[in-house]
Amino acid sequence: MASKTFQDLKQQVEAVTQEAVTATGTAAQQVVDQATEAGQKAMDQVTKSTQETIDKTANQASETFSGLGKKFGILK
Repeated sequence: MASKTFQDLKQQVEAVTQEAVTATGTAAQQVVDQATEAGQKAMDQVTKSTQETIDKTANQASETFSGLGKKFGILK
């Protein structure tokens, strides 16, 4: 009888351990997913900000060139 009780206890411990491992793995995957999503959002923001800066710089250069062209009579 004692060996049956020990076997039952062993099975319960193994089941609880497996559940804990599964839960830990699931939690770890969620953390990885959230970090990946946050990283992607950050990269998207950097890309957007960089493109806006490039566009503004290009517009300013174009306006400056146009102004100089008008000043020196190259452009109307």
